[in-house]
Amino acid sequence: MSQKIRGSLMLLAAAFIWGTAFVAQSEGMNYVEPFTYNAVRTLIGGLVLIPVLVIFKKTGIRQKQQAPLKVTVTGGVVCGIVLFAASSFQQSGISMTTAGKAGFITALYIVIVPLAELLLGRKPPKLIWLCVAGAAAGFWLLCIKEGFTVSKGDLLVLVCALFFAVHIIVIDRFNGKAADAVMMSCIQFFTAGLLMTVAMFITEHPTLSNIWAAKGTILYTGILSSGVAYTLQILGQRKTPPAAATLLMSLESVFAALSGWIILHETLTQKEALGCALVFTSVILAQVRLPDKTKAEPMTAQQNGE
Repeated sequence: MSQKIRGSLMLLAAAFIWGTAFVAQSEGMNYVEPFTYNAVRTLIGGLVLIPVLVIFKKTGIRQKQQAPLKVTVTGGVVCGIVLFAASSFQQSGISMTTAGKAGFITALYIVIVPLAELLLGRKPPKLIWLCVAGAAAGFWLLCIKEGFTVSKGDLLVLVCALFFAVHIIVIDRFNGKAADAVMMSCIQFFTAGLLMTVAMFITEHPTLSNIWAAKGTILYTGILSSGVAYTLQILGQRKTPPAAATLLMSLESVFAALSGWIILHETLTQKEALGCALVFTSVILAQVRLPDKTKAEPMTAQQNGE
């Protein structure tokens, strides 16, 4: 098997894990509240990455050129704060909408990024504007109800997509400074997890019995979605061009919809299915035409379904 095919399969597996994680997150809301769920599984994600850091260091897999430790730590903390906001809005939204719709709305962050780049003085390709229009139309069909209203859950997940776009930009900045990618991710999980724990005790009433009842979904998203999928992503990107890598990982939205349909028996109307198709097509076109300077974008795809 060629290195390119092996890398593609790794990224495809990561996308599958992230997509099905939307189902786990949706099911987890039957037992615990959003901050409680996110706090526990995010801290687990950080713990899982500790042995990954050790293995990478011993085997020499980690990048050769690295910035000073201060840069990596700063990047991890800043990313963790943004991840805290993104994950909080996402988890709250998932409790009020379907896993499939949440997956597709979250995928809008890939189209939002070019708009953010424009605000930062970077001119995106002209085709991006067609992608933005297509994604907006898809979101309308997917979420807008009769009477021109949008559900609270859909709106919360859309805000989550905005924060994930910010997350991408922040990681792109610190990647440009050669921060240690794996260590930065580990730090961001602990930063976000601690913030979520504080929010959990302030706004919710967590109990060990409820957390234990949700252990299956929490362990799935904590271990697989954060630890395993992230490792697959790191290894896969070493063998796959940036644009192709992001394209593969954007398939998490498709896996989210399929898993919601198969496991949770969720259904989509013809109007909503057309909206999903428009969003996914816009995401694909945006990724195919984005320049390589966005190579840091795939790094954050693993939190959309977390």
